[in-house]
Amino acid sequence: MAVPSWTQPAALAALRVMSALMLMQHGVQKLLGEFGGYRGTPGATAELMSRSGVAGVLELVGGFLLAIGLFTRPVAFVLSGLMAFAYFLVHAPNGFWPIMNRGELPALYCFVFLLISAAGPGAASVDGLLQRRRRR
Repeated sequence: MAVPSWTQPAALAALRVMSALMLMQHGVQKLLGEFGGYRGTPGATAELMSRSGVAGVLELVGGFLLAIGLFTRPVAFVLSGLMAFAYFLVHAPNGFWPIMNRGELPALYCFVFLLISAAGPGAASVDGLLQRRRRR
């Protein structure tokens, strides 16, 4: 059975938007103290100039840009690096296997964002809208 040609850009866009929205929750948690707060303390926030604070800014702002599809490729590449950084600095010291060191989420995010960086935004993105306007 042939898959309709529109499904790949639509699926890529859905992956981009949903992964970005889920990542943004981590930024909201670190910067605004919502969703249980920073490190599980309700209302607690990370210091802005700490590693966690900078990660929170990248998660929130980068997640927003990725969700709307603006500067998709460079933002996704930076977020992929952020997730690799998170994995190797926070999780890998606790053991080799991601399932054992609780690092499966940043490892998965790293490769999802790397795919988005390589493939582009998919359908329904600000980048796509700007590109169509430039062609006119």
